[in-house]
Amino acid sequence: MARFDEVKNLIMSLEGDFDKFYNKQNQAAGTRVRKGMQELKTLAQDIRSEVQNMKNDEK
Repeated sequence: MARFDEVKNLIMSLEGDFDKFYNKQNQAAGTRVRKGMQELKTLAQDIRSEVQNMKNDEK
């Protein structure tokens, strides 16, 4: 569950930048959102690989 907490924390840390970008058209916040979403993508892929490896080890 620690990995799930990492995902939640990352998403919550981006909330302010999402607001600044979409509601206040702050371009720098958009850059931070894109960077955070890339980190989320990487984290999600790491979790997918970890889950697959655990499933394969059970067999």
